Amino acid sequence: MTMTARGYRRLVIAAVYAPFGLFHILGSHGFLAIMPPMIPFPQQIVIFTGLCEIAGAVGLLLPRTRRLAGIMLALYALCVWPANLYHALSGVSIPPLPSSWWYHGPRLLLQPVLIWAPLWATGVVDWPFRRSAGSAP
Repeated sequence: MTMTARGYRRLVIAAVYAPFGLFHILGSHGFLAIMPPMIPFPQQIVIFTGLCEIAGAVGLLLPRTRRLAGIMLALYALCVWPANLYHALSGVSIPPLPSSWWYHGPRLLLQPVLIWAPLWATGVVDWPFRRSAGSAP
């Protein structure tokens, strides 16, 4: 069986989210500085986001849960955008991450891609790769 572009994308996304989920759980204290102050229970939220990342990564690999995992990872990427924005604007330094806009700018600009990628990889959306009306499935 050959793997499709969506299949490869699912593997890449899962391979990224699973270890980052572990980082969120095992090193939750390191993420606290970028949590916006209005977020209640910041350490528990960081750990919860790690669990979400791991569950999403596993869900992408299972055909039965793939679509839901794609939707949930897209929502996750949307929900963590405020923490990324806060990190960029607050001046908080978190070694080894760079503190410059050479890091923060691309990270913030790529957030829509992080929202779109799991949706496309799981077939929730086809944009921008829609098939023409005359093409075979």
